Amino acid sequence: MTELSIPRPRSLPLRLLRLYTGLVLYGAGIALLVRSGLGLDPWEVFHQGMSVRTGWSIGLCINLVGAAVLLLWIPLRQRPGLGTISNVLVVGTSADGAMALVPAPSAWPVQWAFLIGGIIAIAAASGLYIHAGFGPGPRDGLMTGLNRLGLSIRLARTIVEISVLAVGWVLGGTVGVGTVLFAVTIGPATQVFMRLWAPAGDTATPPGTKPS
Repeated sequence: MTELSIPRPRSLPLRLLRLYTGLVLYGAGIALLVRSGLGLDPWEVFHQGMSVRTGWSIGLCINLVGAAVLLLWIPLRQRPGLGTISNVLVVGTSADGAMALVPAPSAWPVQWAFLIGGIIAIAAASGLYIHAGFGPGPRDGLMTGLNRLGLSIRLARTIVEISVLAVGWVLGGTVGVGTVLFAVTIGPATQVFMRLWAPAGDTATPPGTKPS
């Protein structure tokens, strides 16, 4: 199924509920990964490294980087949607809120529970966000913009994520077993939730597209 042909509810309130639930849950998932201390996904390694160097909260760094990436959309001729703008404002704020409520665990079984819970939360959030159909997040839009310039999505994603991972690690972000576990599980886990959250009954897909 292509990104453009993903079914979404016709009901605007339901789509908005999916959007903002997904964004808040995504931020909470990031908070669990950070609190686990076992390693982060590439972008969060960068955000944490930026936080270490500036003294700003991780959530603020997430929001600021999202806004900066959004500026890169201009030369790439990408158009943001409501979901794109909301992503910049909500995810980092939610991550900071969740970290304020959840202390870092000291026992390793709890650390692993946080890591696995964070991955599951992010996968579930991604399924909700995508099915809402309000546009890609800033970082995903960067990938599709580079794709329009001739790079494959896979190559664009690899270049960008290796770059932010390396810079984030140098800045002091946490790279560990969680980084590897996230990389190998987030795709399959997101696919599971994409199917689980697929809207039943009254749905719409953009005109001229079909599932594939």
